[in-house]
Amino acid sequence: MVIELRASELALRQWMDDDLDALLAAYRDPVLRRWTRLPVTSIDEGRHWLERTRQDWADGRRYSFAVLEDHADGPRLVANVVLKGVTPQRPAPEVGYWTASWARGRGVAPRAVTALSGWAFDRFPGLTHLDLLHQVDNVASCRVAQKCGFLYEETLPARPPTFPLDGHRHVLPVPVRQLHPGQMR
Repeated sequence: MVIELRASELALRQWMDDDLDALLAAYRDPVLRRWTRLPVTSIDEGRHWLERTRQDWADGRRYSFAVLEDHADGPRLVANVVLKGVTPQRPAPEVGYWTASWARGRGVAPRAVTALSGWAFDRFPGLTHLDLLHQVDNVASCRVAQKCGFLYEETLPARPPTFPLDGHRHVLPVPVRQLHPGQMR
């Protein structure tokens, strides 16, 4: 079953093999590669990345969505959003994302992150909140977190080589409408 979410002129759906060329094009951007841990620089890496996203869905711990925007010549990949670390022992998974260079500055990331967050709270009723982490020098990610209602929680120490600089942790609490009996904020 393919899951698709809608977010004001955006469609979020599971990644497919047909997305390989668009994935490779997005990763040609040096800014995107700077902020991602696993760059995709070849067809083989792209295929591996897509296979890993399918396996993550099957494992039920990580859910990546391709974010598409309608264009005259058909849907165009503009971003990726992911819910990571979904386990019964972790009531607060992490939201991650990237935006393709051609889609930056148009509110794509906030709309996609907001849609993913709503889906996460609906799909996993035991969640207490969502985390969004970014390095302190990633000002754009800080703005996205704020636009989506994530509150600054703390500064985390660097963890080289993955996170060479300190980072911010932002938190999005469960919306009041989605609290369940016995669940506290």
